[in-house]
Amino acid sequence: MENERFWARTRILIVKGDITLYDGDAVVNAANNEFWMGSGVAGAIKRKGGETIESEAMAGGAALPGEVRVTGAGHLGVRFVLHAAVMAQDLVTSESFIRLATRNALSKAEEIGVGRIAFPALGTGVGGFPIPDCANAMLGEVHDYLATHPDSVLREVAFFLFGEDAAALFGEVLQNCKAWESGRN
Repeated sequence: MENERFWARTRILIVKGDITLYDGDAVVNAANNEFWMGSGVAGAIKRKGGETIESEAMAGGAALPGEVRVTGAGHLGVRFVLHAAVMAQDLVTSESFIRLATRNALSKAEEIGVGRIAFPALGTGVGGFPIPDCANAMLGEVHDYLATHPDSVLREVAFFLFGEDAAALFGEVLQNCKAWESGRN
């Protein structure tokens, strides 16, 4: 299942699939603020990409929720992993943490010249954040970021969702958002 929209020159894509198979420039890891990689998306990235990803992420010490740390991608098919801290050690997240982490990941991607990036549904696994609220928050941040950065180097922002229901919810939010139409070239 795929859904897509465009904002100017940037393709927004919703995919049901495994984020570790993405062939763009970077993937985003749903991280805690100390960057240890346990289960869920982080565990999958660590298993497929190698433990050096976790070692590199943790080497910088703890960060505040919402901050993003960039590492190499080990054996993944991308160049970078952007570790978006969407929760502290209590493993609790919020819409504000998810929005801030999404915005900071987009900004960091821009800073390092990433043209194609893939996100998971931040905070919906261990953090337990509701997927519909996550979809609204993350897609809203992508929209706002692209609307305020018309010269962005980002050409694709993909959302890789684990299950059919999550992909359908993200796709529905994307398709029902009239704001995307105003940016289409």
